[in-house]
Amino acid sequence: MVGISCGSTNTTATETATGTPAAAEGTVTYPLTIDNCGYEQTFTEPPKRVLLMQGASVGEVETLIHLGLEDSVLANTQHYGVSDTPGMVEKVDALPTGDIELNAMLDVPAEQALAAEPDLIISTYSGGFDSKFGFASRETLADAGINSIVNPVNCGYAKPDNVTPEEEEAYRNGSVESSLEFIELIGQIFDVEERAATVSSELRERIDAVRSAVADEPKKNMLIAFPDMAMMNANGLPAVFSGNIYDSVVESAGGEPVFRDGGWGLTSSLSAEQLAAADVDTLVIGAYKPNEDLDAEAAKLFAAYPQWTAAQNNSYVKVSDGIYLGPANADAIEKIAKVAHPDAFQE
Repeated sequence: MVGISCGSTNTTATETATGTPAAAEGTVTYPLTIDNCGYEQTFTEPPKRVLLMQGASVGEVETLIHLGLEDSVLANTQHYGVSDTPGMVEKVDALPTGDIELNAMLDVPAEQALAAEPDLIISTYSGGFDSKFGFASRETLADAGINSIVNPVNCGYAKPDNVTPEEEEAYRNGSVESSLEFIELIGQIFDVEERAATVSSELRERIDAVRSAVADEPKKNMLIAFPDMAMMNANGLPAVFSGNIYDSVVESAGGEPVFRDGGWGLTSSLSAEQLAAADVDTLVIGAYKPNEDLDAEAAKLFAAYPQWTAAQNNSYVKVSDGIYLGPANADAIEKIAKVAHPDAFQE
């Protein structure tokens, strides 16, 4: 998973992922030009045929769902199968896939992207437009009259060339705020700014409420681990995620990352000795696929590392997509905080 940024008729009210009707909009003036990762993209109207690149992400498709933009999706290849947001899996499953076959890099090959004739392609990271991996470049898409958008926080991630220091810094500092900023960007592009402001405000309020509730609590050392992603670790250990968005989720829930700023290097090289020496108060254990037995996986880790305070107290919380970029951050933060700091949430 990768770890962030005219005349128009009013839209019809629709039911969104948050359960409330989207407000009528029509506040954006087209043509609308935005700078995205150094590429100017001009929209003459709200996109109607959107292709979502897979990119090991679900944050972008979940953003469209939260904003009630399902009808604009031509083909979605983002899928996780589990979610911290109730009902989200079913909403993602209901979207069209366009019968697209992913390539060896597990994403949409250039020829299929172009043949689908979308008016917008969204990728969670710049690498989704790298032609050396068989993807359509942003230049190729522009020549075909197709706009392209990268989640701005990930502009510097796997960008083929011309990465700026600002993009690198933004990637390093990715946070839950980056998830909310993407909601607002999509709101602008699709002329649903009021709805985007409402959704981002509601999510921000939930996150801030957790931060306030745990502000006076002692911080708990937290470890994010995905047992079924052990293929990412050279030693066959669970994939441990840290840095940018992962640390931000932990901190928002009243935690201290065990391996702060570890990044992908830590995920791939972490050793059993490092895990044994870690001071873990709360295990944040993640599901990568449906039907994983996370209770059994937590028990295995606690048996392997009985010295952890988390093992001695059987302190763990089950999460999935909410620790990655996307609107599910609020759900994961609430879940984690209530397990790590139960006294802060007693009524």
